[in-house]
Amino acid sequence: MFLLTLVSLLLLSASGTVHARPCVAFDVNWNLLAFGLDNKDWNAGQQPTWTGSGSASDITTSGRPPFDGNSTTCYLSQYTNAIYVLNGDSKNPSSVYIYDATALSWSTQAVDAGTFDISSFDAILDHDTNVFYALSQGTLFHLDMGLLKAANSTPLSWVNTEAAPYPSNYVPVMALAQNHIHFLDVPGVPAGSADIFVIHYSYFQPEAQAYPLPNGSAFPATFGQTASFFQQDNTARALVQQEFAFIPQDSSAVYVINVETNTTQALAGPSVKDPEATYFAGVTSLVQLTSNGVVNFLPYLEGSGNASTNAAATWSPVSILTSVAPPSTATGSSAAPSGTHGSSPSGSSSGSSGALAMSNVHLGLVLSAVLGAVACLL
Repeated sequence: MFLLTLVSLLLLSASGTVHARPCVAFDVNWNLLAFGLDNKDWNAGQQPTWTGSGSASDITTSGRPPFDGNSTTCYLSQYTNAIYVLNGDSKNPSSVYIYDATALSWSTQAVDAGTFDISSFDAILDHDTNVFYALSQGTLFHLDMGLLKAANSTPLSWVNTEAAPYPSNYVPVMALAQNHIHFLDVPGVPAGSADIFVIHYSYFQPEAQAYPLPNGSAFPATFGQTASFFQQDNTARALVQQEFAFIPQDSSAVYVINVETNTTQALAGPSVKDPEATYFAGVTSLVQLTSNGVVNFLPYLEGSGNASTNAAATWSPVSILTSVAPPSTATGSSAAPSGTHGSSPSGSSSGSSGALAMSNVHLGLVLSAVLGAVACLL
């Protein structure tokens, strides 16, 4: 009886459950797509339909990633109408899964990670060049996606761009606006300011840029999440990203930083105070995905032509997603509150401790040890 109990306890401690890490994104028509909720993928349509009596459309199809990576994240490639998924497959962590939102199909792009640490990074997808930039282990890398809306047979590669001018213990918080990468919570940079990397010149600006609030206060120098808004540029007649949201990990507020006016506005913090939540922004809304699979949104713009920030906006659930993938069955994340794309705190996505508690290899070692002990006792 003792041996059976011992075996049971060891097997229980060794059995790790892979928790999915869902993500949300918009397509170019600003339909909200939710991937990995209740082990399925959904199209929630455009913002006016989110709180209606309908339900989201099931768009689950073959070739999709399992969404079991340690910190799955999704990115919109606007010029190809494709969603790129990083870290969506624990067995193939360096692969980029591509969802063609026009053809409604998946493909898997092989990627050579090289010295890039896929287990610990933060990344943005540059709007104009369709190139990923990621900070990992103190080094800035890039991955050129070309105009891929489906995988090709030639592997892509993460390329070492340059060493970042930050201490090795800096946990990156990255945001994109106007082809500039903004680094928040950088050691030595005051609250309300950001360090900037100019993508087109591959250049770290030597001085931080301040983005004060109207009352003279500042957004905090702390870890948090970011999401870039898409906005109409009437001159270029195209969508650009001139603003990004910064949500501190305590969910105290949503700070919207405008890089054209060098100012910040404070909006209501999420009603669900979830340090593991992730965010995605479209044109008129900021969307929150909580760690247990609930999708909420903040109506960011108001008025005719969506011309002004909705300072009085409040958060609401995307009820048509809740109706098809309720929180009790949605596959949320058990990531550590201070997790990043890996094992330490980071920027746009959190968590790795919600992945495997122990690998099958470890399980095999435990079983071997148990059987050996049983043999000796017999």
